[in-house]
Amino acid sequence: MTASPLIHQPERLQQRLAEAPLEPGVYFFKDRQDNILYIGKSKRLRSRLQSYFRNDQRLSPRIALMVQHISEIEFIVTDTETEALILEANLIKQHQPHYNILLKDDKTYPYVCITWSEDYPRIFITRKRRFTHPKDRYYGPYVDTFQLRQTLGLMYRLFPLRQRPKPLFPDRPCLNYQIGRCPGVCQKLISPEEYHQTVAQVAMIFQGRTEELLAKLSQKMHTFAQEMNFEAAAQVRDQMRRLAGLGEQPKVNLPDEHAILDAVALAMDDQYVCIQLFQMRAGRLVGQLGFFTQRQGDEPGAIIQRVLEEHYTQVEGVEIPPLILVQYDLPEGELLSHFLSEKRQAKVKIHTPQRLQKAELINMVMRNAELELNRRQRAIEANLFALNDLAELLNLPDIPHRMEAYDISHLQGTNVVASRVVFIDGQPAKQHYRHYHIKNPQVGPGHSDDFASMAEVISRRFAPWMRDPERATWGDADWPDLVVIDGGKGQLSAAMQVLKPWPFAEHLTVIALAKKQEEVYLPGNRTPVVSDPEQPGMQLLRRLRDEAHRFALKFHRQQRSRRQRYSTLAQIPGLGHQRQQQLFAYFHSLDMIQAATAEQLAQVPGIGPRLAQQIYEYFHPQAG
Repeated sequence: MTASPLIHQPERLQQRLAEAPLEPGVYFFKDRQDNILYIGKSKRLRSRLQSYFRNDQRLSPRIALMVQHISEIEFIVTDTETEALILEANLIKQHQPHYNILLKDDKTYPYVCITWSEDYPRIFITRKRRFTHPKDRYYGPYVDTFQLRQTLGLMYRLFPLRQRPKPLFPDRPCLNYQIGRCPGVCQKLISPEEYHQTVAQVAMIFQGRTEELLAKLSQKMHTFAQEMNFEAAAQVRDQMRRLAGLGEQPKVNLPDEHAILDAVALAMDDQYVCIQLFQMRAGRLVGQLGFFTQRQGDEPGAIIQRVLEEHYTQVEGVEIPPLILVQYDLPEGELLSHFLSEKRQAKVKIHTPQRLQKAELINMVMRNAELELNRRQRAIEANLFALNDLAELLNLPDIPHRMEAYDISHLQGTNVVASRVVFIDGQPAKQHYRHYHIKNPQVGPGHSDDFASMAEVISRRFAPWMRDPERATWGDADWPDLVVIDGGKGQLSAAMQVLKPWPFAEHLTVIALAKKQEEVYLPGNRTPVVSDPEQPGMQLLRRLRDEAHRFALKFHRQQRSRRQRYSTLAQIPGLGHQRQQQLFAYFHSLDMIQAATAEQLAQVPGIGPRLAQQIYEYFHPQAG
């Protein structure tokens, strides 16, 4: 039996509050189902918890609503306020409580990831943070995607970094090594320690420490010159010139050329909050980061504090500037300043400027946040307009929340596969994408049947409702409001033959989008729906259909390539499927297997000298 809210149990509430110590720590509010509603921190737990339940306390509407649902209070005591701040940030990231201010990780802005956990770290751009290893670091999120890609491309030209995810040859480096673009990572011609030092220089660019890197390179250049190694000195000089070019197009300069600071401001509308963080180093703008969250009635200062806590808990101490300018006073600014000072090992000041250049800088950051918020609002309105237009076009009862599209891909009946892509509220939801291998024994090389293949995919997709027709179809999270079949009336008829016998079919809207004329067909109608190919609803349908086609074609090519690789090895006597997999796991490609010597082949687990010689002679018949 679940407990009722604490506000309805005064004695139990007072007991729980009295149990809280007057020490720093983290507290949890839970509901009747033991779900975490909110996670907070305080330097005096009992005082903070009591503040939620005082009659004279003015709470925001969101927090006041939360208090009505609190059925349990738990807390963790820490030694210091700083430990409480770090623990709170980690727990919020882990549990994502509904009533906390949560920054949206919606792929709006990209990050740069450096996999420090690997012997030879990779550097790449991603739009989703995955904290799979504590040593890996994400820098960003960056607002200017084009500039970010230009910067990373320049890093790959200036520094000797590995250029390929997998080696091209089994026993020698590729051309990138010969021209100095790669240090020979594939053949381990550079030690992990030396390579980490190179990557650390690249990381300094994304940490906003370009000036510090230039100073180190200048010292290195002079050392080479003193050693009479003028060629190496010239290479370092060219590196410095290209790196200095990164700061030749600043969006803003400060009068103080030595100023090192971060400036944070936000803009809000009825639904969203856009936060911008400008990184100023040596008086110049070197980074522009962006964050989004839903507006939930919190004070602007609390939102900015949450952004700063999440951002700075993920960076290294050297990345924290001595001065942080904020648009609004923070509710716990002293605590955050103390935490950042400890992490940086030097004083960090958080200041709300009111006049002169620093106030003008905050105003500029705020204007950029407003522009970005307006851009996002226009994109949301355009997407909503397209959804409404589509609902009107297809006579739907409401705008479709979840749309699915299906496509079949093959080459003359070989490697027949299918795809399902999902759009949620008009945007791709790749976590719901699926691939299908067609299992129909009647479909094979030389005999393709798109109708039968589509019928199989639809049957497999809706199998849960076929097994349990009484389940509440439209209440399920994965129930589609619209199903789009890539093809004409034939593919649509094949899908409907599978669905029609089942009761849930009457709650399902299925259409077909023909490729040639871009026409929409409804079940049972010989003529297409009257539409304009350029109207927003049709454009949205085409994006959905094209994404399904792309996803299916990519999977088909992967399967065809895989089949061709294994079919070549399958012709070698004594080489079964397991040993083929071992070869590919060791050499990564058929070309590398073909280029390998018999001695190299024999080093593969499970491949002895005799079989290695057979494999070598198969690819080199003249050697036999």
